[in-house]
Amino acid sequence: MTAFGPLVSPEWLHKHVDDPELRIIDFRWYLTGRMGRDAYLTGHIPGAVFVDLDAVTGAGPGRHPLPTRQQFQDEMRRAGVSASTKVVAYDDAGGSIAARLWFLLGWFGHDAQAVLDAGLQGWGEPLETDVPYVVAGDFKAKAPQRSRIVDFEQVKKMSSASRRRSAARRVLVDARVGERYRGEHEPIDPQKGHIPGAVSAPWIDNLDAEARFKSPEDLRQRYESLGVDRKNGVVVYCGSGVNACHDLLALEIAGVTDVRLYEGSWSDWSRQDAPVATGPEPG
Repeated sequence: MTAFGPLVSPEWLHKHVDDPELRIIDFRWYLTGRMGRDAYLTGHIPGAVFVDLDAVTGAGPGRHPLPTRQQFQDEMRRAGVSASTKVVAYDDAGGSIAARLWFLLGWFGHDAQAVLDAGLQGWGEPLETDVPYVVAGDFKAKAPQRSRIVDFEQVKKMSSASRRRSAARRVLVDARVGERYRGEHEPIDPQKGHIPGAVSAPWIDNLDAEARFKSPEDLRQRYESLGVDRKNGVVVYCGSGVNACHDLLALEIAGVTDVRLYEGSWSDWSRQDAPVATGPEPG
């Protein structure tokens, strides 16, 4: 199989939308309570199937724990994904939700997945409202790559090392919007602020004015300015581990490969007996 992803352009997708080896997945989801399936039924990319974020959310730390191997495999098969399928995930939120499906596919060993750059807005027209008939796929989830995630205790050690100004190898990155990082606003979790020692890298700043990912060089410079380079490791978190995948995707585009997700993210940390920092500095 030739290299595919981690992004495809709207122009590319217009040319390949009818490719039988391609599965387009509408992965829209909204924190506000609006239903992604309702948005899908109102209009979606022709041939796209809908997968609900909650259907690939398991039991564990935080609001959106990672799914089990069987759970994810079953959902991908229902979506018509097979071992040879190229998967394009999209949303209408700059890729901040679709990147989660991109991460999950890679985590379970699939090697041909991409996010639609600029999302549904970049696609434009045509849209359809018909729900396509889908033949079940034969997707087989491999054992998840546990080394790509970290838990509360691991992040707690990172945070402590940072506050002691130790030469910690990994950089802790907060992908939430700035006002949540600074503790000015918190719409859902029990405490305001951020994990002490974390640097702020809002996911939306990975995008340009047209909501497309910035160039690899621009992204590399962005993360280098935060202390990240290709010689050290990175741990990323957000509210619940979803939007953080946008930073993980940006880091891959930038050529930084040693990246990990804090699965429970702020929704886990803010419920623990753990310190909290506020303001614009890591703390």
